[in-house]
Amino acid sequence: MSHKPRRPRKTAQRILAIGLAAGVALGASGCGPDITGGDDAATSDRLAAPTEKSPKGEITIWDRSGDLYEVFDDAIEDFNKVYPDITVHHEAVDIDAKLQNTLITGTDVPDGVFLDDAKVAGLADSLWDLSDVLAPYVNDIAPQKVDVNSIGGGIYGVPFDSNPGLLYYNAAALEKAGVDASTIETYDDLLAAARAYKEAVPTAKPIHLEQSAFLGQLQLEMYASQLGTSIADADGALRLDSPEYKEILTFLDTVQTDGLGTRAEYLNATDIAELENGNQVFYPWAIWYSFATQQLLPETLGDWRAMPLPAWKDGGARSGAMGGSSFVIPRGGENSELAWLFYQFLMFDKAGYTAVWGPNDIYPNGLNTSIPSYQPAAQSDAPLFKPVDALGGQDLWAVATTAGAEIPRSVPTPSWWAGSVDYLGNNIQRMLDGDLTPDQVIGNSSDEIQKNLIDRQ
Repeated sequence: MSHKPRRPRKTAQRILAIGLAAGVALGASGCGPDITGGDDAATSDRLAAPTEKSPKGEITIWDRSGDLYEVFDDAIEDFNKVYPDITVHHEAVDIDAKLQNTLITGTDVPDGVFLDDAKVAGLADSLWDLSDVLAPYVNDIAPQKVDVNSIGGGIYGVPFDSNPGLLYYNAAALEKAGVDASTIETYDDLLAAARAYKEAVPTAKPIHLEQSAFLGQLQLEMYASQLGTSIADADGALRLDSPEYKEILTFLDTVQTDGLGTRAEYLNATDIAELENGNQVFYPWAIWYSFATQQLLPETLGDWRAMPLPAWKDGGARSGAMGGSSFVIPRGGENSELAWLFYQFLMFDKAGYTAVWGPNDIYPNGLNTSIPSYQPAAQSDAPLFKPVDALGGQDLWAVATTAGAEIPRSVPTPSWWAGSVDYLGNNIQRMLDGDLTPDQVIGNSSDEIQKNLIDRQ
């Protein structure tokens, strides 16, 4: 085995990158294959598993630096117990800055790469179609994760994590104010609870309103995912002008105009201060917010809890996807089939996914900022990580896996998603400033995205 020694644990601010890595959706400039192509993917683009009983060789695997890199690095030792003759060269790389040029030049192409789901469609021309090797597992993978990796009849990523949206809430503050969080089942209920809390605590603006254009748009897509929609359809056509997006934007506009929201960038100084002083008590976000309760909120440590997101209507889905990542295998790598064995082990072998999500040197209680997308690994009665002390000992595994099972199916993220932040993300902020209505956000953003991004592809 040949891989880099594990680095010391990061500070709380470095741990912040874990959540952002889970949710980042930085776009790629490549257009990717025609996503209307149906099921006629060329068989030459399909990766086949190695047939040797004891495969041998070397692979280069790229991951981002940070705690996830260390988790995967530690798992190499377990992988080599199964495949002792495969040497893994594990490299910490700025993937966003380096991967696309590497694929274009074809020089020193890695065998496997950790990649944001939102980038898969834009780079799929350079990636192996993994339909054949994933065939034994695909029916047991969260459907939303299969969908975001499916383009033109092929599957171009090995799904890694599920990032179910949850409602984090300050249970101690709500109880003191006489607000019963257990009554929150819909977003109307959330508004009612926020109004009741504000009446008891006049300085409060109880619900988090994201002030970053990028993260605000990512959160918008989480809400849209609950309603079974997204910014583009399966053919890449814009579908922002819809009743679903109007409902979500109207909710956000109501939170702002009724004084029920704290506008702050995700976990900046203002955000943290308002969380700690009890003015901001509801945080609708992906599971990866859990690290904040453990690392960044010492004054309210143990006061927070998590529940599934409210539904948009009675009986509706109680969660949506907010970001996510997968593993891709570039066609230019020297030992692509061996890279598949590495990812097959990490995601579908009990020893592998236990090494990733279970207790380890990096996370002594387990990796609790995401859950596996492989459903046999995400059975709520067989938790991989332990209850979270910072959440009052709550069984976050049970909450998250239950919520994750409700995420509706999805479609690939268009390659122009990040560019759309200049329009939709910024227009959401203008709405929260009072300069635009929800209808104007939809109309203006649709026109701008179509003209400046889609029509120019």
